[in-house]
Amino acid sequence: MIRPATPNDVPVVLELVHELAVYEKEPDAVEATPEQLHAALFGEGPTAWCHVAEHDGAVVGFALWYRTFSTWTGRPGLWLEDLYVRPAARGTGLGRALLQALAAVAAAHDWSRFEWWGLDWDTSAQGFYRSVGARPQDEWTTWRLDGQALQSLAVPPES
Repeated sequence: MIRPATPNDVPVVLELVHELAVYEKEPDAVEATPEQLHAALFGEGPTAWCHVAEHDGAVVGFALWYRTFSTWTGRPGLWLEDLYVRPAARGTGLGRALLQALAAVAAAHDWSRFEWWGLDWDTSAQGFYRSVGARPQDEWTTWRLDGQALQSLAVPPES
């Protein structure tokens, strides 16, 4: 069963985020706290949304997403930040059901796109994404500023 996350789901969603980080070979990368995740999902003016997948009464997967905007289409889009289903629940259709739930959100709002990143080494995920009709955007490179690089750019040069 797929449903929107509730505030009570925050601890298990964060636990799943940690499991995803281990799977993605970044076990120490998660800095988010339960309070930060709660504020992002359920605070005043949420900045992200989450759907969870339940199997046998337990949350075993999640899809966390946020809204984007395309100047080319002139319409919002949906960006999938994280998709994860516990290994024991894979192959049950829950991953596809999570993507279907998000596609339904985007379609209901007439948003133009549903996009996400995928790791280049995760061929299993790539096959799954292709099976739902997604196609890679190989001509684009993701660029990121974080840490000191972000702080340095944020400071205007002295004149």
